[in-house]
Parts: sequence; C-alpha cells; structure tokens
Amino acid sequence: MNRLPVAERREQLIEAALAVASRDGIDAATVRAVAAEAGVSLGVVHYCFQDKDELLRAMAHAITSANLERSLGELPAEAEDVESVIEGVIEALWAGIRDSRGPQLLSYELTTSSLRHTELNQVAIEQYRGQWAAAEQVLDLVERSAHVSWSVPRGVIARSIVAVVDGFSLAWLVDGDSEAARNGLQGFGRYLATIAVPASVEADATASIA
Repeated sequence: MNRLPVAERREQLIEAALAVASRDGIDAATVRAVAAEAGVSLGVVHYCFQDKDELLRAMAHAITSANLERSLGELPAEAEDVESVIEGVIEALWAGIRDSRGPQLLSYELTTSSLRHTELNQVAIEQYRGQWAAAEQVLDLVERSAHVSWSVPRGVIARSIVAVVDGFSLAWLVDGDSEAARNGLQGFGRYLATIAVPASVEADATASIA
C-alpha cells in the first residue's frame, strides 16, 4: 500500500465513503466497506478518522463544498447587474445538483440518519452550519460582483437560501422534474434581486445616520 500524507489519505477515504453511500445508502458506509472501497486496511481508516461520526461530518462537508465551488465558479470577473449575477450562480448551483443525484440524496440521508441517532446529532448540526456559511459566502461574493448590499440581514437570507434549495432539490429527487426545480430556484433568485440595494445607497444611508 502506498504511503500518503494523512490529508491525502483522508480525501481518498472521503471519496470512497461517498461512493459507497451514494451507491448503496448511508447504512452501507461502514468503516469496513469504506476500507474495502479504498483498498486499505481498517487500521488506516481508524487512523485518519476518530470514528464514523467524524467520517460522516467530513462527507457532509465535502458535498457542501462541491456545491459551493460549482456556484462560485460562475461568478463574473467584472461587475454585472445583480439579476445577472444571481441568475448565473443559480444556474451553476442547479446544474451541479442535477448532475450529482447520488450525493444530493446522500446529503438528506446524512441529515435524517444523524437525527435518528443521538450519537450522530452533531453531523446534522455541522452540515447545516456549513450550508448556511456557504450561502453567506455566496451572498458576499454577489455583493462584490454586483456592487450591492442587502436590505435583509445576510444571515437571514442565507438560511432562506438553504431552505429553498433544500425544498426544490428534495422535490426534484422525488418527481424528477428538473425544469420545475430550475424555474422555482430562478424565481427565488428574482426575489433575492429585489432585496439587493446598490452599495452606494447603503453607504449614503450609513453616512447620513452618522
């Protein structure tokens, strides 16, 4: 077996765990199954991850990071109007979700499984904290790309984004209607554009209060 740095070995094991769980379900992602998928010994898995709880958290983080990376990859290099920026982000996000059905289904399995097992509750908590943080990061970059701010606190918008994306994604997993999901998400994007205000307006308002 090739010796890899721990960070690289962890990535290998996370990919193996995602492959097993996406293919066979979250309950199938045992330490033994992950080791077999990765072609390593059980000891290697235990060395890289303290327990299955830690491995599940890493899997949830990997799914969230992949969705975020796809979304941010479509942000324009130069400033555009906020409607166009948001539309591009949502198109990229939806394309990523649509093309990764297994991992998306797995993300919901991770949530429900951790809620059913008290020893895994932290997985769901960290999963959603990661998603809220990722949504805030997207909002921050939209602000900078379109030179806007928000008339609603960013944290509130971030939670709304995650809730809406979850809802349309889960409905799509059930009925397979990609067009309905895409249209619904873009409709929400148009709403987001209505609560964006030009950065210069926000700055002027702050200056007048001071």
